[in-house]
Amino acid sequence: MSTVRLHDKTFTLYLTKQQIEEAVNTVAQRLNKDLKGKKPIFLVVLNGAFLFAADVIRQFEGDCEVCFVKLSSYSGTLTTTHVREIMGLDMEVKNRLVVVVEDIIDTGITMDNMQKKLIGLGAREVKIATLLFKPGAFRKKFKIDYIGIEIPNDFIVGYGLDYDGLGRNLPDIYKIIKESHAQ
Repeated sequence: MSTVRLHDKTFTLYLTKQQIEEAVNTVAQRLNKDLKGKKPIFLVVLNGAFLFAADVIRQFEGDCEVCFVKLSSYSGTLTTTHVREIMGLDMEVKNRLVVVVEDIIDTGITMDNMQKKLIGLGAREVKIATLLFKPGAFRKKFKIDYIGIEIPNDFIVGYGLDYDGLGRNLPDIYKIIKESHAQ
């Protein structure tokens, strides 16, 4: 499909399933190289990162544990500066290597909060893996250890990313088509 319609918005194809798979494989290979012989906790940020996390973690060649948190900082197509924790961390992270797996990092507010929380809980090391990164929207200073693809600051859906609940199941990623308004 070259375009999809979700609710009141139209989106056009941006990244194909093949491009996404290549990015996932690159991140997985780097994790395997860097974490060889280590037993990380993969902390998956729901809902958006579930597909990326499943694809990356299946390729991890060592022992690991997996847990989930659910955070929210979006309202419709806009990010907010307020991060809500909907489902919290239920695993001991003290003295552990934690790899936070995120679908997309734009402003960095959510990930900055998560990283500070994990360090506060005594994590020995926190690494961040994201499928997508929007450097043009990024407002924080922390290091992102694993980036699949850098993208412009467009609103996107597909491969786990949604617009008000729809679009997560799309195998490709689509970006919003800006609507022009006649004046």
